Parts: sequence; structure tokens; C-alpha cells
Amino acid sequence: MSSILKSKSARFMGKFVFILFVIIFAIWSSFAMWFQLPFGDAVRGSVIVVWLAIACWVIIGERHYRCWRKRLFFLLLAILLIGWWSTIRPSLDRIWSPEVARTVQGKIDGDIVTLSNVRDFDWQTIDNYVPEWKEESYDLNKITTVDTYLSYWSGPAIAHTLLSFGFEDGRHVVFSGEIRKEHHEVYSSIGGFFREFELAMVAAEESDIIYLRTNVRKENVDRYRLKLSPIAAKELFLSYVRLGNELAAKPKFYNTLTANCTTIIFHMARLLDPSFPFDYRILLSGYLPGYLYDNGWLENGGTLEEVRERASIDAKAQAGGREDYSRRIRQ
Repeated sequence: MSSILKSKSARFMGKFVFILFVIIFAIWSSFAMWFQLPFGDAVRGSVIVVWLAIACWVIIGERHYRCWRKRLFFLLLAILLIGWWSTIRPSLDRIWSPEVARTVQGKIDGDIVTLSNVRDFDWQTIDNYVPEWKEESYDLNKITTVDTYLSYWSGPAIAHTLLSFGFEDGRHVVFSGEIRKEHHEVYSSIGGFFREFELAMVAAEESDIIYLRTNVRKENVDRYRLKLSPIAAKELFLSYVRLGNELAAKPKFYNTLTANCTTIIFHMARLLDPSFPFDYRILLSGYLPGYLYDNGWLENGGTLEEVRERASIDAKAQAGGREDYSRRIRQ
């Protein structure tokens, strides 16, 4: 009697595990097909409906004792889908959205770094702007400040993270890990899990990339001064240049969770200090200031609440235009 119960329990557990696998895989593959099949919405939707119907048919079949044929059929389809998914590769050759049409590349000559494709757009509205790309040279021995900007666009837990380097001559250059959209695409956090976008490293003037967020998109933007030694600041700058060169030569997919603007900064920090701890606030980037404060990376004194209160630049940014923007937001 005991052996019969054990056999039934094992069979029930096997069915439960298989049904759970079918549900999870069917949901994942449906999203994958929605974001990657090269068809219109109607065709993709029809394919997904058929696919989900097959999954339901297989699950219903688990009521019967002999269902191995349906299991085998589903597993073969799953293998085909995984094989198709493995063929999807990132690319450097697409019709990109204008603001990411070029990505930064750098030439390193001792302590002098020359960046090409530094963005300096004059933004009037999101859709109306004057594009400009330029080349700039920087002396890494003359880095005076390193600031991190957090631009909140989806509640307190999610923010876009940018890093700005200031120099003795008053110039600032911002590095930002961005999604590289095609000209017809719009951002989707879900699509970011399904190889919808490539990852781009953008270098830009503050009066372009920060101004766009404060004065055009009207996002809430905070600025935090980082506490770094000159050597660490130099190494951090060079790590961005190297990553920009790598992405310009070999494309990589953006991933909402594992390869985004904040995880890039974390990996850079690990280069400076391999013991730098991982924390949930790396993923929930809106809480990054608390993480930096707890680890002693913020220069501003006082409590975390006081540092946060001083960080907002919205009012100062919106008090004028692009002219003298960097000085104004630091007043």
C-alpha cells in the first residue's frame, strides 16, 4: 500500500513540475515572440494565440494517465523555440533613432583622451532638436569633480543613472548607458528583457543629456557629488572609454535587469574596488543614493535625508536655458 501511495505521489509531483514548466515557458516564449517575430501585430498575436492554445491542450492532457506523446510534442516545440532564440544577435547596423545614431569612441594617448561622437544636441522639444556631434579632448589630470545624476521617470524606485566628469576649464562630459532604439521603436522595460534593444554608450554635454531630462521631459533629476580620489576618477573615466570602444566594435543587448545604466556603474565601481558589495539598490536604481551614502561614496555632508534635499536640480535647471547650464545647476 505504501509503495502505491509513493508511486502516485511521484506521478503527481511529476505532473505538477511539468505543468509548471509549460506555464512558465509558454509565458516567456510568448513575450519573446511578441518582441522578436518580424511580423505585424495581428500576425504575431495570432501566432501567440495558437501557441498558448497548444500549451493549454498539453496541460489539459495531464489529466490522463498516458500523456507522454503530448509532453514529447511540447518539448520538441520548446527546443525549436530555444534554437530560434539563440539565433537572435545584437547588431551595429540598423536604422537608429537620431539621438543614438552614433556612440562614443575614445583614443587614449597617455593622460589625454580624445572622444569622438560627443553629443551636443539643442533640444527644443522631444521631437524638435538641432543635432550636433563633435570631438573633444580631455586631460585626465585635470578632472576636478565626478557627479552622478539620477533622473526619475517611473516612480521612486526607478531612475536613469548618468555619470558626469568635470574639468578645470569648466567643461563637463556625461557618460550614459542607453538603450539603442531603432528609428521606429519606443522604450519598453519588458522589451528590455527580450533582446529588443542594443546597449549604447553615449557621451554628451550636460546642456544636452541632462537638460533634455530637466527642461524638456520635465523629469525629476538629482545630482550627487561622488567622493573619489584623482586616481580613481581617472580610472573610472578610462573604464567608460574602454566600454564605449568595446560596444562600438562588438554590440551587446541591453537588459532591463542585468545590463543597464546602473549596473554599468556598479561594474565600473568593482574595477576600482573588487570588494564593493552588491545590493538590491543596484537593481532598484531610484534608491542608489542610499547605497552610495552607506558605502561612503557621497561627498556631501549631513544625513542621507539632508543630502537628498540638496540634490534636486529641477528648479535651478528650469530657471534658464542651455546657456551656462552646468554652472547654474551647481549654484
